[in-house]
Amino acid sequence: MGFEFLRRGAKAAKMTAVPEQKASATGPVVAYSSAGRVAWSPRDTVSLSRTGFLGNPVGFRSVKLIAEAAAALPLVLQDSRQRFETHPLLSLVQRPNGAQGRAELMEALFAQLLLTGNAYVEAVSGEDALPLELHVLRSDRMRVVPGADGWPVAYEYAVGSRKHRFNAGGAVSAICHVKSFHPQDDHYGFSPMQAAAMAVDVHNSASRWSKSLLDNAARPSGALVWKGEGQSGMEDDQFRRLSEEIENFHQGARNAGRPMLLEGGLDWKPMGFSPSDMEFQKTKEAAAREIALAFGVPPMLLGIQGDSTHANYQEANRAFYRLTVVPLATRVAASLSEWLGGFSGESVELKPDLDQVPALAAERDAQWSRVAGAAFLSDAEKRAILGLPVLQEAASDG
Repeated sequence: MGFEFLRRGAKAAKMTAVPEQKASATGPVVAYSSAGRVAWSPRDTVSLSRTGFLGNPVGFRSVKLIAEAAAALPLVLQDSRQRFETHPLLSLVQRPNGAQGRAELMEALFAQLLLTGNAYVEAVSGEDALPLELHVLRSDRMRVVPGADGWPVAYEYAVGSRKHRFNAGGAVSAICHVKSFHPQDDHYGFSPMQAAAMAVDVHNSASRWSKSLLDNAARPSGALVWKGEGQSGMEDDQFRRLSEEIENFHQGARNAGRPMLLEGGLDWKPMGFSPSDMEFQKTKEAAAREIALAFGVPPMLLGIQGDSTHANYQEANRAFYRLTVVPLATRVAASLSEWLGGFSGESVELKPDLDQVPALAAERDAQWSRVAGAAFLSDAEKRAILGLPVLQEAASDG
């Protein structure tokens, strides 16, 4: 019964001489499902970086906090026999190029990984086995070129209309590609910024809406009531013109609270909520917590109120290093050491020195005390548990 108007419309259409038009059978489904949908921001790398990092304080601070903390971790280089105090690889990492030091290069690398899920490091070949310089390349400009077997055979870096191709088919590639895990992509990683994209949109939209309300004296919404005498309702052209004016001049965040000029017969009845009742601040704080959650930053470190996950700031800072900074820095350092070791043929390991991280001092002291008090362990086993190389005396005796 409820769909009789469809059949009546179909009969009327047959009576009119309309030429037949071919269209996809899914067209009506698409048109129906698209009506009234929320408009989310684009999910490409450039758009996400613009909205989530350049245009959102929570995303900006989360990326900066992780990248700066991970880049500041001291690195040590060792093999199975010793820990190196001086080494060409250490010198290269400490001074990767003429414009950057270790901290600047590593911060750019971590930031690219957090924003895009991918980080690319270029090795500039020199006369020695190790590269002469290291450079972090922008991820949004890099494209992986897969081969027939699915593995990358080249990396294409494009700036405008100019392109440069890095071959990846040799023994050691000139590009080190560090990527996050992506369950649905074979060549590119999945970034925390992509996971936090909806929360970033909500946070940005709430900020724009609050700003528009403040610009228009925070006037609430309302209803237009027809009070014309002698008429039961508005004429079609009047209703159409009024609807168009409302849509063009009074809808959307930028027109929030904009005053309306009414003609005779119309009365304005306020019926909206105040900004406090609509709880924009709580909405923003909830979105901010979701953004921080995606990046693995305790909200307490970002100054977000209402979070009681950790008892105090020190505990939150320790969890931040243990669960976010150290795993990220360890994985990136392992990728770099394996890649750079391929140039010289050495089997070395580059990793963060956790004994020099103040936030983890209490944990490391407790671990050292437990290991040192274990009388059933030999010195070699204790060093292995603590991640230290074998003593040279013990190695020579063996």
